[in-house]
Amino acid sequence: MTTSKNSSTGSKRIVPMLCAAAFMLAAALLNICLGASSVTLPQLWRALLSGPGPSAAARILWYVRLPRTAACLLAGSGLAVSGAVIQKVLANNLASPGIIGINAGAGLAVAACCAAGVYAAWAVAGTAFFGAIAATFLVVIVARKSNASRTTVVLGGVAVTACLNAVTETIVTMVPDAALASVDFRVGGFSSVNHARLLPAAILILAGIAVILLLTNELDVLSLGDDTAHALGLKVASMRNLMLTLAALLAGASVSFAGILGFVGLIVPHMARRMIGNESGKLIPFCALLGGGFVTICDLAARLIFAPFELPTGILMSFLGGPFFIWLLLKRKEKQP
Repeated sequence: MTTSKNSSTGSKRIVPMLCAAAFMLAAALLNICLGASSVTLPQLWRALLSGPGPSAAARILWYVRLPRTAACLLAGSGLAVSGAVIQKVLANNLASPGIIGINAGAGLAVAACCAAGVYAAWAVAGTAFFGAIAATFLVVIVARKSNASRTTVVLGGVAVTACLNAVTETIVTMVPDAALASVDFRVGGFSSVNHARLLPAAILILAGIAVILLLTNELDVLSLGDDTAHALGLKVASMRNLMLTLAALLAGASVSFAGILGFVGLIVPHMARRMIGNESGKLIPFCALLGGGFVTICDLAARLIFAPFELPTGILMSFLGGPFFIWLLLKRKEKQP
């Protein structure tokens, strides 16, 4: 009887994870093969085996489609996992990298970096990370000083985001070269991604997700509340700071090459919790898979819907995320007495 229950529980965990992995793989293949110049699966296979070559299909694959698809997968995974961690740490399902100021902090840092004439890939990725982490802790400090409620943390993040965006706009207005260099970043998209920009951020994202996967038990304990976590022997302040740092790392590294993609860290964790539950050991890898596939499908839609014109992926994300956030607010209101 016990064996049967364990087997049933295991299948409930494995099947959704396999479905998410299949979804991500299908999204990646579609994004690679479809576009203004389509690539068939046999052409894709031959190009992968032969490497960059003289054929048009091989050049499209290696220099355009593969970097772009890898960027979509990495950005989606990083932002989705970042959102899931932030929501668990703050115990607020309305929190996400875009809403509590992480994206705006990274955007300000990148604008300042471009205004200073620094465009190196490692410099941009590192600057975006430090901007993201600074914005994160600014929101947390404001919340603690004012004894803010969980909802007020989100509102404080919205205020910080507005202030940071204002500074960003001031910089790009005063330094036109920074505006030209950061316009793709501010809109959000993958049209200018290349291997040089992707590599440093990819290392940060993969390392950040790996560390979070090793700390899923601590993340679950932290989400139980400060008193319970203290009673269980967890160093709450240190672990909360570490988790927020990792979330900022993922979001900052993601937006450093993808630009500001709003609402990924809000939509995907909500979808994931409905499908697989709230246990961090299942939720985090599921968010990584689902987030990667979700952003890749959105990028494909942004390229094909208005072909031959390409809609920036960040704009499509805003079209999807705005109504979703309003729906969440209305749903929370219905639950309140």
